[in-house]
Amino acid sequence: MGYGLTYAGGGTTTPPPTTTTTPPPTAGCAADYSVTSTWQGGFQAAVTVTNRGSAPISAWTVAWTWPGGQTVTNVWNGTYTQTGTAVTIRNASWNGTLAPGASATFGLTGTGTAAIPTMTCS
Repeated sequence: MGYGLTYAGGGTTTPPPTTTTTPPPTAGCAADYSVTSTWQGGFQAAVTVTNRGSAPISAWTVAWTWPGGQTVTNVWNGTYTQTGTAVTIRNASWNGTLAPGASATFGLTGTGTAAIPTMTCS
């Protein structure tokens, strides 16, 4: 016996898929987030920032909003601020300049359940 959603016109609908898409890079900057480790109450992640444009960039910023109340506890190869669920990570002094095609990676640890946020990169 199947369960579905019924709308006023009759019939059933299927819920949308639960995939996350990353918006196209802004000004040549793109960020790829991956969870590298999890444990009860926490997680570790790595983010690779890539210059996909045709001109060098001199600084980058990656931002997102956590979907479930997670908290950043530590960041390496970048500096961070978190206000509520909003996180902003900026390059460190040594990894902000990226030639076209070049990338920099930063890592983080956090509390809560690991999640893959939708990010912006500028």
